[in-house]
Amino acid sequence: MKKGDILELDITGYGYEGKGISRIPKSIIKPGSYSSKSAEDSNYVVLVDGSYPGDKVKARLLKIKSTYAKAKAIEILISSEKRTKARCNFFGICGGCKQQDLNYEDQLRYKQKQVKEIFEHIGGLKDFEIRQIIPAENIFYYRNKMEFSFADRRWLTKKEINTNNIENKNFALGLHVPRIFDKVLDIDECFLQSEKSNDILNFTRDFFKKRNTPIYSTKTHTGYLRNLVIRQSQNTDDLMVNLVTSKENDELMKEYTSELMNAVPGITTIINNINLKKASVAIGDYEKVYSGTGSIYDKIKNHKFRISSNSFFQTNTIQAEKLYKTAIEFADLKGDEIIYDLYSGAGTITIYCSDKAKYVYGFESVESAVSDAEENTKLNKVENVSFIQSDLYKSFLPVIKKKNIPKPEVIIIDPPRSGMHKNTVEDVLQLNPNKIVYVSCNPTTQARDIRMMIEGGYELIKIRPVDMFPHTYHIENVALLSR
Repeated sequence: MKKGDILELDITGYGYEGKGISRIPKSIIKPGSYSSKSAEDSNYVVLVDGSYPGDKVKARLLKIKSTYAKAKAIEILISSEKRTKARCNFFGICGGCKQQDLNYEDQLRYKQKQVKEIFEHIGGLKDFEIRQIIPAENIFYYRNKMEFSFADRRWLTKKEINTNNIENKNFALGLHVPRIFDKVLDIDECFLQSEKSNDILNFTRDFFKKRNTPIYSTKTHTGYLRNLVIRQSQNTDDLMVNLVTSKENDELMKEYTSELMNAVPGITTIINNINLKKASVAIGDYEKVYSGTGSIYDKIKNHKFRISSNSFFQTNTIQAEKLYKTAIEFADLKGDEIIYDLYSGAGTITIYCSDKAKYVYGFESVESAVSDAEENTKLNKVENVSFIQSDLYKSFLPVIKKKNIPKPEVIIIDPPRSGMHKNTVEDVLQLNPNKIVYVSCNPTTQARDIRMMIEGGYELIKIRPVDMFPHTYHIENVALLSR
């Protein structure tokens, strides 16, 4: 077999990143290399994108390795009973949702199973408790932030190409198709944020399209429009619109602001982020506020947080509270502990656990995040927290020594997807806290880091997944380690 060939496959399992698993004889891939009667021969894994257990599919081979292959389902011959009808017309094309056609109960079951397998088989971890996954309260309209892209090349659907019904292919506002960076799927509806978000999306497209406003090109580095970012609070009525452009155009922004405020009532602030870089990121070098204060507020538990245009804030506010509650329950705080919160961001976890601790120190490398955290501390009138800017890719122990910060009884860790730097792991082991609570959006790197901590003298007690992102394969996981 070779790349591009088509196989008929029975899907019997479900793997990480939402791919169905089929097991076939290795001799199909390399004829004559294996005996068809051997156990080894029938254990070759094919990971099939777009399939679920119970499916029988035709799949095109995309990559062939010595121990596994990757493929994509091109036809469903027999449909799994676990499938359901996707709500979105763009499902299967855009990269936003991967599992919208899978029953939500099965989504949860597979996410729980994936975390277990990652910890036991990839991480080599054992003898720990796995608690039941916490389901999402809302499986649609749950995101408080959506980031849309402008493109001067629109992704054409098969229907458009087959019917030759192609219009306005040089203007798109929507989401990227997976692995396609120079084209954007023009969408008019997304079920991940809110209906009001869709109104803003469609108004923005029509406004700039009518004026023939040029879109920024990553090839020529000319044009104006880059991104539309919508942030919407879930526990307050605040709503932010952030238009990211390559330069200033004061007259056009004033006109856009005025008409958008009239067309979509309820917007509390409108901002223009100006991104002067060539890189395609929805973050400006500076910003101008055209309506409101330039920030919004949201609540987690009884704490209020200011969110600026480029602040990090958990994208599912309701589930974030369940995530933080799980972390605090795992820590089993008595009220007299010194806590370190590593990768503290805008201070959400730090402030959330402050009323159950003696003192909490947040460590964060991004200056603007530290600024947001300090503002949130004042906003909530919290007096037993401090935030320290420190590079967590280097040792942060010198900062602790310099500032004479007392050693912690508990360390809470919530790193980016890449996990912890080995220097940070070594620092944590040197600090030797009684407990470590590790919150992660990537169980694979989490299991890797926990393995190092176990080798450093800790025991993994328990884990609990939390579903923050229904219809995707992403999963948050909380782990407790004890010295």
